[in-house]
Amino acid sequence: MGRTMEGLNDHKAQNHLGLRFGTNYFLYFAIFGIISPYLQIMLRNLGYSPSQVGFFLGLMEFVGIFGPMASARRADRSSRFKPGLYLSGGLLIAGLCLLVTVKTPIATACAICLLSLGIKTPTSILDAALLRTASGLNKPLDYGAVRSSGSVGFIVVTLIAQCIPGFNESSPKAMASWTVLFTVLFLLSLTIMPEASSSSKPTSTSNLPTPLNSGTIAFSQSGKSLNKNLRWIDSTFIVGLVVILLGRIAIAAVGSFFSLYLTEELHWDAIGALWAVSSIAEVPLMIYARRFIKKHSPMEGVAIASGALVVRLLIYAVFPTKAGAVIGQALHSLCYGLFLPSAIAFINLKTPPEHRTTGMALFNGIGMGLPTLLGSIIGGNLIELFGYRQMFASFSLFAVASLVIYFIYKKKLIDVK
Repeated sequence: MGRTMEGLNDHKAQNHLGLRFGTNYFLYFAIFGIISPYLQIMLRNLGYSPSQVGFFLGLMEFVGIFGPMASARRADRSSRFKPGLYLSGGLLIAGLCLLVTVKTPIATACAICLLSLGIKTPTSILDAALLRTASGLNKPLDYGAVRSSGSVGFIVVTLIAQCIPGFNESSPKAMASWTVLFTVLFLLSLTIMPEASSSSKPTSTSNLPTPLNSGTIAFSQSGKSLNKNLRWIDSTFIVGLVVILLGRIAIAAVGSFFSLYLTEELHWDAIGALWAVSSIAEVPLMIYARRFIKKHSPMEGVAIASGALVVRLLIYAVFPTKAGAVIGQALHSLCYGLFLPSAIAFINLKTPPEHRTTGMALFNGIGMGLPTLLGSIIGGNLIELFGYRQMFASFSLFAVASLVIYFIYKKKLIDVK
């Protein structure tokens, strides 16, 4: 009877925790419902060319590499996550105001830097806060299920935008106003976010088990150990990060230029609807990923995502039609829905509990931010030189390279589980 009551209480605690964090993720990714599909449109409507749009989006990712890392290290030391999230929201609002009020390249660059710090930093902090807070539960929390609430938030906002006639042709100020609204709602939701206790002992969470430290290689130089805080980074971690990085360069072509591809190549006013298709497709895979990772290595999921990316990009290049665009967006289920939980599981397995926020920041910065930086800059210039179709075809080669490296080091990578 005592065990039954304990199980019921733990189940209630798990559901309560999932609901509170689910609300945070929902409203945080609601912000992306405007930023991801429409920032490239906002920049175009401000008068910038595709290569300039690519430069600004690349700058956004470049700044986003370092901001989250600094905030993550601070959160790791203090175990206090909310201050960084409140600061991020303030920077995001400031960046939006500057973007739409001062229309010069320098001001736009400054605004993009503020936007980057504001929108990129919360991802690793929220993930780490969830993992740290859930460590006190006897039953592991399903990260994929909680994170999928963010996808729902994204879907709701993109569909709202799609239902507003002519939204993609509206002024940057109108788009910025919607983004500010959802940012304020996200900041308000932080009042219900649990603050992790500094005494919490991180344990396994769902498909994100406690990392193994065997085989860790300490970097050294002239016989002296470098930063002891990074001794857990070994060759397997680095190879896995490279596989992830190459795949994310490939998908950067979609994230940075798909909205422009729809409006300028296909002449189709369906930005919100098509981005919603991609997010709807990813939700079932986000939830299924837990089962997949229990049976397979996380890096197998990453490899499947890279293979799906090759197909997706070639569909955009070879079949520039409305049907091709819909099918390509549906493949987001594998390209991101399976990829994200798999990649995070790999990072979590290779990262000591006390450095988990730092590990997530490395993933979001080097595994996600850096490739998007490179992809945005390269993609923008390829569009001006050759067009959208040729750009998508070229970027499929990065996904192929990701698969090649995976198969070269497959034995080492699939042992991480």
